[in-house]
Amino acid sequence: MKKILLTPNPYRDCDFSAAAQAAELLRAQGVETVCFLPFLPEGVPLPPLPAPQVELEDALEDVDMVICFGGDGTILHMAKNAALHNKPILGVNMGSMGFIADMEVPDLPLLAGLPAGKYRTEARMMLDVSVLRHGQQVFHELALNDAVLTKGSVVRVLDLSVAADNIEMMHFRGDGIIVCTPTGSTAYSMSAGGPIIEPTSRNILITPICAHTILARPFVLNGESCVSIRVPALGRKAVHLSVDGGADFPLGAEDELRIRRAALETTLVRIRNRSFY
Repeated sequence: MKKILLTPNPYRDCDFSAAAQAAELLRAQGVETVCFLPFLPEGVPLPPLPAPQVELEDALEDVDMVICFGGDGTILHMAKNAALHNKPILGVNMGSMGFIADMEVPDLPLLAGLPAGKYRTEARMMLDVSVLRHGQQVFHELALNDAVLTKGSVVRVLDLSVAADNIEMMHFRGDGIIVCTPTGSTAYSMSAGGPIIEPTSRNILITPICAHTILARPFVLNGESCVSIRVPALGRKAVHLSVDGGADFPLGAEDELRIRRAALETTLVRIRNRSFY
């Protein structure tokens, strides 16, 4: 292992002290480190970075690993780019949620074992999320956690038609729907009453949000299924799609949300001998 990309979240690792400790530990083992900031606070002076700052695309060409300092959101933000370049991600939890991250700040001395191969990796499936409008793709994204379709108003409900492999499996009115990976089963889906799925399995989970019927229940599908969701009529209702907590994409009437297992996977690094359970 020759070079590692450090991506500290300036909202979490505010003074970059965790990233600096990691850089010092790795340099002592002969590993070069570079830095990329996944988020840039506006109007706030930042302390000096603990390693040279680089452009993300350039760095991902020749680093061996990415280390994220922040919450699960920081890892989700980096997951697509890391997967596109087949680079593993190690998460250091500094946020409120740490289901995806493997380490806490007190565990940083374990980084000294990376050059000697004292770690293992886990492959996590991702979702390929697209929106079709009149047969044309108008949106495309990859998700490590989930794709969430929600209503834009508190007082209105959505009429949703959900199909798996072109066969309608449920039609209900409610606040929305979550389609997620096993990794995402411990996120929004869990809060909405969905089951927890072992994160290295290959399944697609569908969880209705506040469905106004007792017949709309969570479904666990095999990883080769293709999920299709339509909103038959909108009227004055607004429908929003968010992938891995990213910016909303507004859907129009008769748009089709299509979700399947992605060809790419996210590779997570595990240093601690800790079970998911």
